[in-house]
Amino acid sequence: MVADGKYRDIVREIALDHYGYVTTNEAAEAGVPAIELPKLAARGGLENVAYGIYRVPDVPPTRYDQYAEALLRAGEGAYLHGESVLALFGLADVNPRRIKVATPRRARAKLPPFVELTPVRGEVQTTFYEGLRSQSVADAILECRGRIEADRLRSAAEQARAEGLVTTAEWQAMRKEGVRP
Repeated sequence: MVADGKYRDIVREIALDHYGYVTTNEAAEAGVPAIELPKLAARGGLENVAYGIYRVPDVPPTRYDQYAEALLRAGEGAYLHGESVLALFGLADVNPRRIKVATPRRARAKLPPFVELTPVRGEVQTTFYEGLRSQSVADAILECRGRIEADRLRSAAEQARAEGLVTTAEWQAMRKEGVRP
């Protein structure tokens, strides 16, 4: 039998790489039985955030925590999109009230008010920024046309290019779409 402290250490290691969060599945893959997470939560070693999602309370918070939680709550295959991708990098001076998450699967869980879920169909190419699955910055800029002023989007495209967030091919595609001057 493995000691409670050992499970706590394993869970904490996982959480350190995931903005303080750990799922039942991640813990099980690391050798922590699913039944141990509620026990750790009862002893104050974890906070139960939602079904199958826990947070280690002593992991220092970051500005990405809420994005990570939104993705975990939305489930497998979920990714940040639109204004939330721009907000992640401080582009286009956006600060959406809700984190926009797209998912190819139907989410059955009750989501908190800070998460806005958008169903998507078909294959969508995603990438990872700061360890968070996301729509590419270029695609997010293009998607936000009509919702964000053209000048702000052009400025966001220029900033993204300067910061290396947009490839040459993406930069040229945005130009063809009229986002770049």
